[in-house]
Amino acid sequence: MQSNSVFWLVILLGCLLSADRTLASGPLSLADPLDGKVIILDPGHGGTAATDSYRVGPSGEREEWVNLRVALLLRDLLEEAGAKVVLTRDSDTFVPLEDRSRLALESKGDLFVSIHHNATADPSVNFPIIYFHGAAMENQSSVLLGEKIALALRKHLFGGKGPYSLVSDHTIFSKSGASVLRGTYGMPAVIGEATFFTHPKEEKRLKKQAYNRKEAVAYLEAIRAFFSEDLPPILEKSLPLRLPPFEVFQEAERMRPEALQWKENYEQANRLYEKGDAAARLQALSLLNLSVKAFPDSYLARDCHELRVAILKAQGKSEEAAIEALRLEAFYPR
Repeated sequence: MQSNSVFWLVILLGCLLSADRTLASGPLSLADPLDGKVIILDPGHGGTAATDSYRVGPSGEREEWVNLRVALLLRDLLEEAGAKVVLTRDSDTFVPLEDRSRLALESKGDLFVSIHHNATADPSVNFPIIYFHGAAMENQSSVLLGEKIALALRKHLFGGKGPYSLVSDHTIFSKSGASVLRGTYGMPAVIGEATFFTHPKEEKRLKKQAYNRKEAVAYLEAIRAFFSEDLPPILEKSLPLRLPPFEVFQEAERMRPEALQWKENYEQANRLYEKGDAAARLQALSLLNLSVKAFPDSYLARDCHELRVAILKAQGKSEEAAIEALRLEAFYPR
């Protein structure tokens, strides 16, 4: 009996020592969901300082410089987590859009993120915009990725407050979407416009390495959260090709004076709509169209389209209203 008691005492002591070591070193870690993943990072633009006067902030900081700094920091963080990272550029050089997509496909990427920063005529505007390609109900995995990134950017750069937009690239390039997303369709892929370099205070922050790192950490957190879930499918693309294009201002056009009125036009349209008479609603529709043309990816653009649908229905244009309701569902997911 005594030897048997000694045996069990030794076993018990061994278990206690093992538990003590576990507590001292922390719980056993599970594999990082990023381990082994092939991540394509695409720092937008590059090598165009001499020819492009649009992508520059109030004091001269260029978007492509910020894009590259964030991408390089994110690469290091992802590699530390065990991911394989492929950069479409690692210096301030021009790389054709088709080459970026081709590299992503040849590298058999698990995920594609094109890193950008935004511009508009209104210097008070500053919020994240994330684009996916095509229709939300078809490109479901990219929509999920976009939502993760939008929320992480808001958390790390905006204190968890304020609006964000998650929209199809057909909202800004109405006929075909963005080249790099169109060319990588089939893998989860987004363009991230974290902030606006046309916002003076934001431009100052974007010049700082520590702030660039905060953005990179947000992307890291979002990508890790994305791969921690069961991913929804990416279906064959068909819906965007059936919707008539809604033409909007392009790039430098968005710096035109009338683009400054995007918010006021929406608010005035709301007031006119509430009047209830046909003439006021016709005027409201015109203002809504102008708001969306000037800022098709704003956080109010979805509301603009919802009101457009309501006015078209009130005008008895049921077929046109149905098309616009489908556009709303496909291009502006909640």
